[in-house]
Amino acid sequence: MTTLAAPHIPVLLAEVLASLKPLEGGVFVDGTFGAGGYTRAILDGGAGRVIAIDRDPTAISAGQEVVAAYDGRLSLVHGRFSELDAISADTAGAPVDGVVLDIGVSSMQLDRAERGFSFRADGPLDMRMGLDGLSAADVVNTFEPRDLARLLWVYGEEKQSNRIARAIAARRETQSFTRTLELASTIESVLGAKRFGEMHPATRSFQALRIFVNGELDELIAALVAAEKALKPGGRLSVVTFHSLEDRIVKRFFADRSRERAQGSRHQPDLAVPPPTFRVEGRQPIDAGEAELGANPRARSAKLRFGIRTDAPARDADRDALGVPRFVVGGTR
Repeated sequence: MTTLAAPHIPVLLAEVLASLKPLEGGVFVDGTFGAGGYTRAILDGGAGRVIAIDRDPTAISAGQEVVAAYDGRLSLVHGRFSELDAISADTAGAPVDGVVLDIGVSSMQLDRAERGFSFRADGPLDMRMGLDGLSAADVVNTFEPRDLARLLWVYGEEKQSNRIARAIAARRETQSFTRTLELASTIESVLGAKRFGEMHPATRSFQALRIFVNGELDELIAALVAAEKALKPGGRLSVVTFHSLEDRIVKRFFADRSRERAQGSRHQPDLAVPPPTFRVEGRQPIDAGEAELGANPRARSAKLRFGIRTDAPARDADRDALGVPRFVVGGTR
């Protein structure tokens, strides 16, 4: 067994391992490699092999040391976790025993100001996990105020989205936004400075921009469906989320995939539904304990949900049924 120190502590690590139950000789997929914390723990916990995926090329480059440390037991692939079924089939050639997904931005990305995810450190207003496509600066500087307000409302659940959008539009008339602290300062001018013990006023707006720029909610749905296709009967899917939009989707996915009948009315019997593709056990979601909260503040908002794959055929997901908010440029709120 090889143990390699990780630069960041993954949240709910013990709980994730308990939900995955790494099998000796088993094949597992870590759909969000990041700094490799879950991958290392799964391999050290007895798994035979891990296929780790990340859309961030810097994570792939930094992870080569981890690949070397595990003597062929780790395959590190540059790609999106929405494609994990195809990636695992190409790499392992067979259904897998478990999949773990840690949704959202990684600590490694947050801690590097040059990636533009943080409202606490100055850096370019970027937020692109894959380093391609529209940046957060492109959105902030070009979207009509109405569209920007809707984006902050839909993906950030920001109640003051209209006021923030107007302030952004007023500021960019004289100077475009290029830096994270420029945007954070503008938001603070609307909502006021952070008070002790309160969430930073820019939190929801930065979350909304990051989700939109990276298409995170659509990626999450596709990843859940891909995991369902990739898992063998008895295989396990464990998902860690960090805010209500993500958790709502995962909760509804497992509820839909584990139900055995649909509730009818007193005038109509229960409706037939497809066979359940997952079995959900125990009380969920699972939150971090006091010890972890004291050691790792990032765990405060983390929630773990997991399911065990049945032998029923995989199926597509209904985006609306999973409660995925819709944002279209030029649409209505």
